[in-house]
Amino acid sequence: MKQKSWHLNRRELLKGGGIALALPFLNGMSRAMGVTGAVTMPKRMLISYFAYGAYMPDGPNGIPEPGKPHHDWSWWPCADAGPLTFNKSSSPFESLKDSVSYLRGLDHAGGYALGGHSSGDVFATGADLAGFEKTNNISVDQVAANALGHQTRFASLVLGTEGGTGSYGSCKTLSHRGPGRPIPSMHKPQEIFSRLFDPYAGKSVEQVRAGLKREASILDLMMDQSKSLKNRLGTEDQGKMEEYLDSVRSLEQRVERTSEWTHKPIANVDTKGLNLEVSYKDPVEYIRCMYDLIYLAFQTDSTRFATLMLESEQSQSSEMWNYATYALGYKGATHDIAHKRPDDFSGKWDQWRAEQHAYFLKRLRDSKEGDGSMLDRTVVLWGSAHPHASHSTKNYPLHLAGGNKLGFKHGNLHDFSGAKKVPMANLYTSMLNAVGVPSTKFADSTGDMTEVFG
Repeated sequence: MKQKSWHLNRRELLKGGGIALALPFLNGMSRAMGVTGAVTMPKRMLISYFAYGAYMPDGPNGIPEPGKPHHDWSWWPCADAGPLTFNKSSSPFESLKDSVSYLRGLDHAGGYALGGHSSGDVFATGADLAGFEKTNNISVDQVAANALGHQTRFASLVLGTEGGTGSYGSCKTLSHRGPGRPIPSMHKPQEIFSRLFDPYAGKSVEQVRAGLKREASILDLMMDQSKSLKNRLGTEDQGKMEEYLDSVRSLEQRVERTSEWTHKPIANVDTKGLNLEVSYKDPVEYIRCMYDLIYLAFQTDSTRFATLMLESEQSQSSEMWNYATYALGYKGATHDIAHKRPDDFSGKWDQWRAEQHAYFLKRLRDSKEGDGSMLDRTVVLWGSAHPHASHSTKNYPLHLAGGNKLGFKHGNLHDFSGAKKVPMANLYTSMLNAVGVPSTKFADSTGDMTEVFG
């Protein structure tokens, strides 16, 4: 097929005065999908986690009891499986009905023995952390990043409102490269923005390339030395050395990747309305800023895979511990709501969190892309690892959105409890396939989750 004059390539540049800027995604680019050499439309994935569970007062472990009226403030929007209706807690998603689904009865068997809070560690991995995978395992976003991350400047974006990795039983990140290799989450908006859109920190491209060349030479030397050393080690030490070398190999790959991308322009973004100096004591502005940064990363195709941990399950040392006080005037730590379940705050806290997530989904929905919107090609999982009070490690509160152009069909509550029980990992296998990562197995998955597709 001959390319028309109005067909545009996604990598076309605006050049002038020695500066080159990447174009945003334009309609002319979508028309070029059938042209040889034109890029395909991006397929994206976000895993977002909120700590301390959700309010489910309708029955044991949050499963509604048959015949009883549904609670207006239950995290679940309606009692019965089928077309969605919305209660007070879920009302922020009402205008997104055709792009959202709720999944009830799903969980990770690998988290059963961990306790409610600690099971957050395996939300994105499905690992048996209390059993044979004591140092966790690879997370679903990193499976996608390993397969397709080379297509963007950053293989993935790992964010969290507290930053770092935390420790086993109280992680502060959702992302893991593999056993014993958690990825530190970033939590300062200015640093996140600089990493995405000013990664060279004032250095010229030539200076950056020279530095990368030096790093590559050092890593090569380290690898050469390690080969002779490894042959002199015992079996146990050889295993430890192999883990260390995996880390060195990761650094090598990162240096190589960064060097490659210095030959391509950094996206130019409009920061109007983006408060990168927002205080953690302003929870609405702070959380929305984090979502805005993910939006910008997706919009500029800087990355296609991201995670966001909204509070960890151990927030005592951070301002997140007081977010319900800042947002709602609750007199006590945010964690207390999960245990005390006060009638006048529990549902409102869930509703407040839903408002922040809906803000992000609406930004994606309202951003046109090709023959649809950004939300149509972005699958977003938002949830937690336990209900309130019982801290049961079963029946996670799970909300799936977007990906309508990736095959997902929305507008329903799906019930996987009882005889319909399947591993939550089935959802991850399906999400990976939807974003273009062929997968037959993830964690303890047993197949695809066909119910969420059209």
